[in-house]
Amino acid sequence: MNQPLSRPIRAGDGFAGKVAVLIAVLATIGTLFGFLGSSTHNEASLFKSNAAIDKTSAANAWSHYQAKSAKQNLAELATGIPGVDRTRYAREVERYRLEKEEIRKEAERWEASSREWNRKSDQALHRHRQWMLASVAQQIAISLAAVALLARRTWLLTATCAVAAFGLTLGVFAGLRAEPMPMLVAPFAAAAGAVVLMALFQRFAPRPPR
Repeated sequence: MNQPLSRPIRAGDGFAGKVAVLIAVLATIGTLFGFLGSSTHNEASLFKSNAAIDKTSAANAWSHYQAKSAKQNLAELATGIPGVDRTRYAREVERYRLEKEEIRKEAERWEASSREWNRKSDQALHRHRQWMLASVAQQIAISLAAVALLARRTWLLTATCAVAAFGLTLGVFAGLRAEPMPMLVAPFAAAAGAVVLMALFQRFAPRPPR
């Protein structure tokens, strides 16, 4: 009487063991995605700070440019005053013009650098959102796996694999620094593929003897 009861217990324990391993793997992946998301958020903050610093440097350079312009205008006015050394003030005008050109180039370099830092910050924030979405997907998959373990329902395990595949694909895109457009299709395709693979596995997998 006891021997027939032992098989369902072992089968159930095997199911529980597999789900437990799956939960451990998903937790590890989710933790990794969360760490990478926090890292990219810190990068985005650093890039944004650099952009603000360069923007301030550009503003200071333009202020210096305006000061040189004012001095140049005064020197030009002085060349028209009778009795002054026009040659001297003409040299001053030319000197201010050359200095202004150098300052203008410097200000434009600071502005270009600020725009580049802002672009890098936006990209880092985009990757941060990808990592966070991937981490949330793994957490949802862990919750589904826990429910599947308690309810002993294979369709919940299929849903777990689908959500996990979705999150894993998001993580891959974040790691590859992919653009947003391909992400509209690939994660859903990965989730659908996981469902199909689980259905095929359940259909053609050898059944344990009763």
